[in-house]
Amino acid sequence: MLSFREGRSGMTMIALAMAAAFATPCVGGTNFAASHALRVISASAQTDKLNPAALIYKLPSQIHWTEDPIGAETAVLAGDPSKPGLYVMLVKWTPHHMSHPHWHPNDRFITVLSGTWWVGTGTKFDPDATVPMPAGTFVKHFAKQVHYDGAKDEEAVLEIVGEGPDTATLAKASD
Repeated sequence: MLSFREGRSGMTMIALAMAAAFATPCVGGTNFAASHALRVISASAQTDKLNPAALIYKLPSQIHWTEDPIGAETAVLAGDPSKPGLYVMLVKWTPHHMSHPHWHPNDRFITVLSGTWWVGTGTKFDPDATVPMPAGTFVKHFAKQVHYDGAKDEEAVLEIVGEGPDTATLAKASD
């Protein structure tokens, strides 16, 4: 967490972030990168004003990502997907990686936060038959229904909300 109290190194990081943000070209008169950088810096500098009994938070730099063997990274934001109960997690699909047909025991609610997520259904693995889900799309995976998904040419970041335990069972392949 970055704060103004971190001294010289913290101030250097702030200066570099602001310089990079303000160097970004404007589109339609709004410099999104500069605005975002200032909001992050402002949030980082003021976090000691919040009552931890009222809320908890994680700034992007505080989110812990773990690698998954199928080409995705995951970050658990709330709950424990391996246990019964509500969980919230992020999944970052790296380009050119997809899961094979599988199903989950409980419904899952997915929002595409960035990139394009590609989704297919059925037991036949056919990445060419997947359908693009662009950023902002909401998807509900129904319990015990076979699907496969991933990323093609760009990274895709998803927020997944579900009831644990979150397991994936591979479906029997079909021709």
